[in-house]
Amino acid sequence: MEKKKILIIDDSALMRRVLSDIISTDERFIVCDVASNGLEAYDKITLNPKKYDIVLLDINMPKMNGIEFMEGINRLKIKLTVIVVSTIAVEGAAETIRLLELGAFDFVTKPNSFMEAKENTFHDNVLKCLVCAAGFSGQSELRERRQRTALPSGDTRNITTPVSSAKTPVTRRPHKTVGKDASRLVVLACSTGGPKALQQVVPKLPKNLDAPMVIVQHMPVGFTETLASRLNDLSQITVKETVDGEPLQKGIVYIAKGGSQLRIKKSGSSYICCLTDEPARNGLKPCADITYESLLESDYADITCVVLTGMGGDGTAGIKQLNDKHNIYVISQDAATCTVYGMPRVLYEEGLSDEVVPLGEVAAAITKNVGVR
Repeated sequence: MEKKKILIIDDSALMRRVLSDIISTDERFIVCDVASNGLEAYDKITLNPKKYDIVLLDINMPKMNGIEFMEGINRLKIKLTVIVVSTIAVEGAAETIRLLELGAFDFVTKPNSFMEAKENTFHDNVLKCLVCAAGFSGQSELRERRQRTALPSGDTRNITTPVSSAKTPVTRRPHKTVGKDASRLVVLACSTGGPKALQQVVPKLPKNLDAPMVIVQHMPVGFTETLASRLNDLSQITVKETVDGEPLQKGIVYIAKGGSQLRIKKSGSSYICCLTDEPARNGLKPCADITYESLLESDYADITCVVLTGMGGDGTAGIKQLNDKHNIYVISQDAATCTVYGMPRVLYEEGLSDEVVPLGEVAAAITKNVGVR
């Protein structure tokens, strides 16, 4: 197997060395070039646009920073798979979100010290992201079957047969149409590719959506507030990061706070956001399964579950439990428009999707099921 060629762009010689050492531990990758700033990397790429399979990109650099680099590459219509290696500090969150908007595949947060950089967590996060971006671990096979796996646009049939699984199909409770005054909730889960995907969903939602909407996007502390602020600027509907104890209100989108688990609990006559410090599940904090599971004892008349692009299968276990007890309607993103067809695929193959739609039609599907006030 030919090794994937990596370009590292970082103004820190130490970080270039650390990243090179991490990459050298996996025989599927090779560092074939390094650059100390965006301008140097820009020159290398424009001379040979197809040389690199994956680029690791720093943000703050002299001569040309990461955002300027990506904007320049986009102007030339050069297709690159870019992983941002970003500081975890809040001041770097806006730049990271902007790079994801510009087409970066994903980001990995930089450690705060050299000692942390040598620890397994950073090492594992870098390789995990590289593996996914390179299409290893089954992802390339998934991409090859995207078109035949996805349902035609607008298909709303109830799916009861997994695409490539011998497991017994899930028995779906029939979705019941509820009255206008019934209580509704929308809960959306997404991961890799999510921040960019959400820009094609949330701004299309009407400001008078007849339900609160909760979004569980896999992100660390410091980034979800910036993501919420950015989406709020782009949208008619109000978007905010969750606050512990805050009641859920119709016509507001709540982004689960990074680094916390989010549970929805009844408090008096309303439901509130409860942020907990319970451990990560499957490495995820926030974890969509936990949020979905927290609704098992709720009395919502209708819960719309939405799953977009992302690695793994977060959301499916929680939705499966909700299916056994509640009136739910499940919308999943189709394979062709996913950055990573992982989370929606697992949901689809479990037979849980009521509707499979392209990313551009997700907002309309949500609005159709929930309605407006």
